[in-house]
Amino acid sequence: MPVPVAPGRLPFLGHSLPMLRKRFAFTGNLRGRGELVEVHLGPLRAFFVASPRLTHQVLVTDAPKFHKGRMYDKFRAFVGNGLAVSSGAFHLRQRRMMQPAFHRDRIAGYATIMVRATEDLVAGWRPGEVRRLEADMQGLAVTIVGESLFSTEIGKKAIAEARRSVFVIIKNGILRALSPGFVEKLPIPANREFDEAIARMRAIVHEVLESRRDDDTDHGDLLSTLLQARDSETGEPMTDEQVFDEVVTLLTAGIETTALALAWIFHEIAANPEVERRVLAEVDEVLAGRRITIDDVPRLTYVGQVAQEVLRKYPLWLVMRRTAEEVRLGDAVLPPGTEVILSPHTMHHDPAHFPDPERFDPDRWTPERARQLPKGAFVPFGGGIHQCIGNHFALTEIAIVVATVCSRHRLVPDRPVRTRFTNAAYPNDLMMKVVPR
Repeated sequence: MPVPVAPGRLPFLGHSLPMLRKRFAFTGNLRGRGELVEVHLGPLRAFFVASPRLTHQVLVTDAPKFHKGRMYDKFRAFVGNGLAVSSGAFHLRQRRMMQPAFHRDRIAGYATIMVRATEDLVAGWRPGEVRRLEADMQGLAVTIVGESLFSTEIGKKAIAEARRSVFVIIKNGILRALSPGFVEKLPIPANREFDEAIARMRAIVHEVLESRRDDDTDHGDLLSTLLQARDSETGEPMTDEQVFDEVVTLLTAGIETTALALAWIFHEIAANPEVERRVLAEVDEVLAGRRITIDDVPRLTYVGQVAQEVLRKYPLWLVMRRTAEEVRLGDAVLPPGTEVILSPHTMHHDPAHFPDPERFDPDRWTPERARQLPKGAFVPFGGGIHQCIGNHFALTEIAIVVATVCSRHRLVPDRPVRTRFTNAAYPNDLMMKVVPR
């Protein structure tokens, strides 16, 4: 059976223009056309995965048969061969070496940074003040990831540069991935901003690493873990280049998803009075007026459900894979080198598994209801051998920030939020008034 072709294909541009114009609507409309749909990114033929079954196959069951795809190629100039873009045996080796950095004992240490950074942020809020919340959450996420990575003084310069540059890199990276190759060579502002942000970030990370080159001290940060990691088979450490690539990858990947989720969480809490009532009641009961600790996080069950629902409603739009060998997906046999597109957003908004998908409903994530979901229907952190290594870090951070803020303040919308789209839906001008509790 031939694979159906997505409608709206244009000469030379293929589906790139309608995809970038309509984004979520374009990929959402592919869901009913079959489990696999052919799309064209300029002259490049690719296949869009439109079912949980095939999503799970690509991410988990047949994961070794795929490498990272075209989208990740666009970030290699920045992250090198870091964990987010590497594949195969090298990826597995790096993941094993990095895993201790995300052990529960280490995350408990990072949790103290999360608490202190959030308390520092809200200490500067004034009653009745209107805050641009997406900027606050971006700055907070940069601070938490940056201080978790770099505990020494020079790390502050890297944190400041990350705050300036990371979101420029992320925004323009997705535009490059979906555009014909000639676009990134044009002398336009977006390309100049992207290249300049990459150069600045690489320079400051190199400076940090140079300062730690002969430092064998365990500073309790992520960088110490990377520098002290040894391959379990050879006993060899990471090279300087590998450490650099992983640091830049962690800086980038550890900021966007969490900052985005936190901004939308406070928007949804304020927009849904019953959700707000339950969040505040749980926070008050669990914390009883004291500072949150890592041991409180598992007890914040409803806050956890709110976080899962935000990750469902506002996930990444697209991720990509490339076949490393011949793969059968559904009725199609894809040769090596074929680009495959997956969409967490399309899966998370499938009414077959999430009725009324635009409605914010944390009760979708009660254990009983969550167990009914098919594999591949909910993939906020990917899956299988390429699942985000920092997923527990991110969920811990979200719970700590939400509980700390909500124990002290309510955030009330000052005006309707606008949304802008890159590879996710970003709140733009999320203006919220600070109301002390």
